[in-house]
Amino acid sequence: MKTTTELAELCEQTGTRFVLALFVDLRGKPCAKLVPVEAVHELATEGVGFAGYAVGAMGQEPRDPDLVAKPDPASFTPVPFLKEGLALVHCDPHVNGEPWPFAPRNILKSMVRQAADAGFEPWVGAEVEYFLLKRDATGALVPADDADDAAQPCYDVRGLTRMYEHLTSVSTAMNGLGWGNYANDHEDGNGQFEQNFNYADALTTADRVVTLRYLLSMLADERGMIATFMPKPFADRTGSGLHLHLSLTSNGNPVFPAPDDAKGLDLSETAYAFVGGLLEHAPALQSVIAPTVNSYKRTGAVSTSSGASWAPRRPTYGGNDRTHYVRVPDAQRVELRGGDGSANPYLAIAAALGAGLDGIKRSVDPGPVGSCPDSIGELPRTLLHAVDALEADALVTQILDAAVPHDWETLRPSAYFADLKREEFFAWHSSVSSWEIDSYLTAF
Repeated sequence: MKTTTELAELCEQTGTRFVLALFVDLRGKPCAKLVPVEAVHELATEGVGFAGYAVGAMGQEPRDPDLVAKPDPASFTPVPFLKEGLALVHCDPHVNGEPWPFAPRNILKSMVRQAADAGFEPWVGAEVEYFLLKRDATGALVPADDADDAAQPCYDVRGLTRMYEHLTSVSTAMNGLGWGNYANDHEDGNGQFEQNFNYADALTTADRVVTLRYLLSMLADERGMIATFMPKPFADRTGSGLHLHLSLTSNGNPVFPAPDDAKGLDLSETAYAFVGGLLEHAPALQSVIAPTVNSYKRTGAVSTSSGASWAPRRPTYGGNDRTHYVRVPDAQRVELRGGDGSANPYLAIAAALGAGLDGIKRSVDPGPVGSCPDSIGELPRTLLHAVDALEADALVTQILDAAVPHDWETLRPSAYFADLKREEFFAWHSSVSSWEIDSYLTAF
């Protein structure tokens, strides 16, 4: 791990002149201050201050003391392909000298420590799906590529080639950063893409998802496009997921593989218990890994114009079968497919890790392959249902409160998050949609 004294050296080595001191709020909004290299020593030793209430969903009021972002030099990322001399560094927000328990990165770090206390090192891979769009003459959102109109555009080599400049610039950036981009493809929706990078430890992968979203947005904007991670921008097309590939090691040794197990997936009892935890907590997990009103138009879709929604509706598990909530592509990992592009990666990984560890702690049996827990039918139908499930699940609320000090006496992040999401649902519910006009205007 790099120490704070190395931040100035990293800037000098990479020709960095300005550093974005960056963190995200509970909604995943990226926030930063632009720090000149002449002030990097102060950034490294003291952090940089923000008015926490102005940031957004960070559990603060206007009267509260400054939120101070302290950089993690291990996350230092030069991005000269965006702006010459520019770099970013992910930060841990503090208040009054203590880690702020509402900060998503602090929550994930707390869960990683809990995993370490249980004897495990968590590893995560993430699939970042997104759409490249533009607005037409009427202002409507359409694919940025006018020719991207095939009924089944997934993997279409022509659509891939027409976006060559964008995709290769992103790939080159990822490889230059050492992420190991290994594939770039056209996804199932018109205008939808995915660019994959190698798995890493849980915190590094969460940082990279945030960084990649930023890079995609900026590089698309340079070409007059909109990169969106909205789960379901089009009612008739596939939505964008954030699939998480999860695995554990203990003292560096994989704990998931176990050839010739009784259920036939070559998984250990530890791995099955981890899966059992994911399934048992799935309704509450959805509030975190699918955290918007729009999320439930993805998981609620029966089919799309391409023929499939690729989004799970029930918390089942199985082998190399993409209809399951938890897919087991091989014995090294399990894939959680319920999350979408609106998920905050720190919270999503923390919640998934915590649910899986709870399954291990209690030796939860996921049941026969292809099944889901007896007490659970379908996943929540709306964000409101998911919030209700969150509040009823003591384990997932504890995960969101993982960074709270023992003597904390005020509002907890779990309650704040639930209130935030409930209000989001009712703000949407109170608006009048075109569907309502079409259905009711002359119906009575």
